[in-house]
Amino acid sequence: MPPAIAPILEVDVDHPSPRHVARAVEVLEKGGLIAYPTDTYYGLGCDLNSKKAIERLYQLKGRDKKKPLSLLCPDLSDVARYAHVSNFAYRAMKGLTPGAFTFILEATRLVPEVMMTKQKQVGLRVPDAALPRELARALGRPLITTSATHTDGTVLSDARDIKTVLGHGLELILDGGVTLNEPSTVVSLVGDALEILRQGKGRLEA
Repeated sequence: MPPAIAPILEVDVDHPSPRHVARAVEVLEKGGLIAYPTDTYYGLGCDLNSKKAIERLYQLKGRDKKKPLSLLCPDLSDVARYAHVSNFAYRAMKGLTPGAFTFILEATRLVPEVMMTKQKQVGLRVPDAALPRELARALGRPLITTSATHTDGTVLSDARDIKTVLGHGLELILDGGVTLNEPSTVVSLVGDALEILRQGKGRLEA
């Protein structure tokens, strides 16, 4: 069970302390939920291998389970373990990672059913911020990730707001300062066709 109110730990998003990363990973490995800054919004995350944590994350967000969450990977090479990456998709992602993009691809068998759409597709991120990538790298597998928002969809851009609204359901909040960002740009690469499904912070050159 999470503490009554999750503690806040100040971190450097671009140069995270190994001690801070280790503490967060310890929470994740025990099935806990954390909040952390990214290159877009604050994220809420848990261990890919913890079904109970994934359930708790859906409940905390008040999110419909028909809307899959995304996977946050440490680098592009890790993406290929969880999605079928064609030469076309690899070339497209190579020029856009790390960055403010979520890529939609066909999922491999390593992806839990709850993380897929009906079409067996999954969203994956390699963010342009060192902290979340280091968390996934130290954990040894992707983080399940979703933006930190109120149940009404209001974006929570400050760690203290996250503590007030969601702290009852979290084990740890990593504070990287106020983030006044945009969401990631969602890009489908299914069928070797690039399609922007949502325009966000990430910008594509013509």
